[in-house]
Amino acid sequence: MLLEFERAAGIILHPTSLPSDYGIGELGREAIEFIDFLAAGRQKLWQILPLNPVGYGESPYQCYSAFAGNTLLISLEKLGSEGFLTKDELAWAPEFPLDRVDFKLVKLYKNSLLRKAFYRFSFLPKCHCYLDFVERNRYWLPDFALFMSLKEYFSERPWNEWDKEVALRDPEALKYYEKLLATDIKYHYFLQYKFHCQWIELKEYAKKQGITIIGDLPIFVSYDSSDTWVNPHLFTLDAEGYPAKVAGVPPDYFSETGQLWGNPHYRWNVMGKDDFFWWRQRFEKLLEWVDVIRIDHFRGFEAYWEINGAAETAVNGKWVKGPDKIFFATIEKYLGRLPIIAEDLGFITPEVVELREAFSFPGMKVLQFTWQESLTPDSKDENVIFYTGTHDNDTLLGWYKEKVIDGLRVDYDSLDKEEICYGFLEIVYQSRAKWALAPLQDILCLGRGARMNTPGTVNGNWQWRYSKAGLTERIAQRLAELTEAYAR
Repeated sequence: MLLEFERAAGIILHPTSLPSDYGIGELGREAIEFIDFLAAGRQKLWQILPLNPVGYGESPYQCYSAFAGNTLLISLEKLGSEGFLTKDELAWAPEFPLDRVDFKLVKLYKNSLLRKAFYRFSFLPKCHCYLDFVERNRYWLPDFALFMSLKEYFSERPWNEWDKEVALRDPEALKYYEKLLATDIKYHYFLQYKFHCQWIELKEYAKKQGITIIGDLPIFVSYDSSDTWVNPHLFTLDAEGYPAKVAGVPPDYFSETGQLWGNPHYRWNVMGKDDFFWWRQRFEKLLEWVDVIRIDHFRGFEAYWEINGAAETAVNGKWVKGPDKIFFATIEKYLGRLPIIAEDLGFITPEVVELREAFSFPGMKVLQFTWQESLTPDSKDENVIFYTGTHDNDTLLGWYKEKVIDGLRVDYDSLDKEEICYGFLEIVYQSRAKWALAPLQDILCLGRGARMNTPGTVNGNWQWRYSKAGLTERIAQRLAELTEAYAR
């Protein structure tokens, strides 16, 4: 489908990595300035990670909902301009780290202010926009708001460790807690409304600047999520609600024991009975927020690695056939052709390629995996999105130091780091791939300390933030020159 699009280049940056005075990136002034930087560098693409509320390990791939937004991104300054927070309340903030997100401190601080904003909001008559938002999102919002309220009530424990009656959704228990936690439920309505309004406003600004937003859809959802709590029949759970079969990948480039993600597998046969209605809702919701969808772990639709729920590693799993072509044919029947990028990295079989090509989804190439063959750009297929690296890779400089010159008689400290990064960036730009993307870390020529995620690990990931001073006019100009030179 992207063959219809013009050649373009862009940057990967999750909004949490934006600078701000409040410890984490927000959907306010700094986000606007980043879009302006993209435009100044003639970048047409902004790729983000999942926008959903993060759960275990602060990972955007382990979220509390596949439909809700990450309300830690709400701009406090915007709430102040609307009168929901005072200047005095915004004037004080803890001494947050400038180069990373301290999630624990951010949550304590922002939630205290968001509660104050909600308190003022609760006294106002509800406007048409709010009522319309609640009505349009009734298929997920009440369940999610109750789920989050219950998590707080039960000391943040996973839903299967709550009182059995509400964990297993006994109707009387649900009514009891809906009444008990009514104020908290309304608080989460407010948060989701504000996130939605701020993100849509930002998306509209990006559109005016000619920027296409590429979103990310993880194939699996978190076990500890409103999705599994509300729809246990759609997942491979046992009678007590525990995952019987979980997701991951076998031993690979990133880990000798594979990756044990722990997400519950779907009951695809059950999902197919209503033509994948839950999935259709999920696609429609994400397309409210983004222009193009990158499906993470696309190969799982053809076959997925199934691991016993009690296993400690991903080694002893097995490949199980997925819904394959019938899934995308059904989605297309209801929603039409969708703007999808297939993340087809890792162990890819001819069957996965056949599935991708059957629907003309562009795949992905990563320079760090293919850099030697990438030196001959005429051999590259156009229907591919070419990356210097992804959120799971080391930065270009970190990779170059370890994988390219390691063992050679080269004085790394004496090398021109910018020329290294932009030399590799030029390889990606000059390729025949329709779209070329790089993490902002590679644009800023940062080392391993700026890595976003190390697969197979839990601590220290998803924290990186860039310095506002790093987005210079000189870098924007260099990007603009590369973009013009290679007709992107």
